Amino acid sequence: MPDSSPSSSRPPQVGRRTLLGAAAAATAAPVVLGSASRAAAAPAPRKKPRALPGGGDLGPNVLVFDPSTPGIQARLDEVFRQQESAQFGTGRYALLFKPGTYNGLNAQLGFYTSIAGLGLSPDDTTINGDITVDAGWFNGNATQNFWRSAENLALVPVNGTNRWAVAQAAPFRRMHVRGGLNLAPSGYGWASGGYIADSRIDGQVGPYSQQQWYTRDSAIGSWLNGVWNMVFSGVEGAPAQSFPNPPYTTLATTPVSREKPFLYLQGSEYRVFLPEKRTNARGVTWGNGTPRGTSLPLTQFYVARPGVSAATLNQALEQGLHLLLTPGIYHLSEPLRINRANTVVLGLGYATLIPDGGVTAVKVADVDGVRLAGFLVDAGPVNSPTLLEIGPRGASRDHSANPTTVQDVFIRIGGAGPGKATTSMVVNSRHTIIDHTWVWRADHGDGVGWETNRADYGVVVNGDDVLATGLFVEHFNKYDVQWFGQRGRTIFFQNEKAYDAPNQAAIQNGSTKGYAAYRVGDAVTSHEGWGLGSYCYYNVDPTIVQHHGFAAPVRPDVRFHNLLVVSLGGQGQYECVINDTGSPTSGTSTVPSTVVSYP
Repeated sequence: MPDSSPSSSRPPQVGRRTLLGAAAAATAAPVVLGSASRAAAAPAPRKKPRALPGGGDLGPNVLVFDPSTPGIQARLDEVFRQQESAQFGTGRYALLFKPGTYNGLNAQLGFYTSIAGLGLSPDDTTINGDITVDAGWFNGNATQNFWRSAENLALVPVNGTNRWAVAQAAPFRRMHVRGGLNLAPSGYGWASGGYIADSRIDGQVGPYSQQQWYTRDSAIGSWLNGVWNMVFSGVEGAPAQSFPNPPYTTLATTPVSREKPFLYLQGSEYRVFLPEKRTNARGVTWGNGTPRGTSLPLTQFYVARPGVSAATLNQALEQGLHLLLTPGIYHLSEPLRINRANTVVLGLGYATLIPDGGVTAVKVADVDGVRLAGFLVDAGPVNSPTLLEIGPRGASRDHSANPTTVQDVFIRIGGAGPGKATTSMVVNSRHTIIDHTWVWRADHGDGVGWETNRADYGVVVNGDDVLATGLFVEHFNKYDVQWFGQRGRTIFFQNEKAYDAPNQAAIQNGSTKGYAAYRVGDAVTSHEGWGLGSYCYYNVDPTIVQHHGFAAPVRPDVRFHNLLVVSLGGQGQYECVINDTGSPTSGTSTVPSTVVSYP
């Protein structure tokens, strides 16, 4: 690892994006698992633990509705009242709708709330109504609308357009909107999102004040505008490549993708569908009948409830069960060890893992086809060297036919209380796909300060042939992303440097002013990135200078397309975009400095 952390004093707590939004407003198929006497002096054999059962009840915080359920709207409203402003609360909810048609609903989603259909196709479950995310709780500012999701539903919006005004960690997956989609809050206030995948929006998508957005393997009627960084890969109807004006980065296909596992009903039986891998993907997976993939019965999952021990979760994994984490908070005294190929760990309702005593939360062996999806890792107060490890150090097996996927797995250091981790996510296994993550050192909430929630490195990629689609990494004390593996690729990157650096010396990186947001290692000979942005807002010491947002060796096969850096209102400045290339950000004007192609 790079050098140890510099010492610094704790700055005052900072608020998130007080200027950010205002500036924007201005300008291979998985494998399906089938379901004596002793010497007097010898110790007694250890009793083998009783086998854990698969399947079971989903718990009190999974609310399952069918079209005949009475009082659906009242129950939705009750959950929303509890979760609307509970940004760092302990409530976790999954709202599940059985196949059928529902009329006149408005499901407003607050924090840690997921809504999903239980059909095999989104069109199996239709809501004549809305799934709404707005920002009334925060005076029209949507930049803190984190940790909520909508999946596997068809919507017929009441007024023709559904509002989904979100920021990070709020995926919109496998949705069919029979109308338009508005990504801004009412009043067109500040917004900083976001992610759409495997979805069809029949009408227009209107980002309005959204500063950045990534849309993957979807179909849209049209796209209205762009602020700083709008990225599309494999999207039918996407606007043409035009970065930086308008700021559209458009790839015809996504090189490799495999959609997130999802819970569904087959008759009265719960199953988990495992979509198959696609190469050069374009459009939705579900548009022409049954989606391609395999499925597992819930009886092959250990259905975990909050309060269960890490030892029991590991026993389930060793026994050959997958894990379904029902909504709630899970304290881990030891890492979850995933050693079996094709293991699925699926969280519902933002199930949250907290490693205690400085352990790593999840460790994955160098095996094929592991699927991690739909949970949050929240660092504990004792420093963890790492929080999530995909493959051990030195992992080298070829997983190209059946990669590990990390999807809607989010990491947080601080905010809900003091947390520390030297490195949040380490990817050692080859061919891993990181598909939508937000790795966040908190800039607001409880337990926030330059040393209070110390976290030097966000994501470190050592494995070769790793692909990131939708990489959000923010506010780390040193490098946000370091990439040492060969042939890595990133499609869409969103970053903010740490707001709370106390002074220039605290971020000095040898002779370089500041640590790059995204660094490619000196030994890398092949790497490629599309649509990458880094912002600074050094509000504790606005005189801080950041030399560049991106650092990489100058080689012909280390290539970047459509890069930008932004200084928010002159609170700190960038001298360059990548290495020594690109114009400095200009004074107090929140205008991106861009590089269209590098080298």
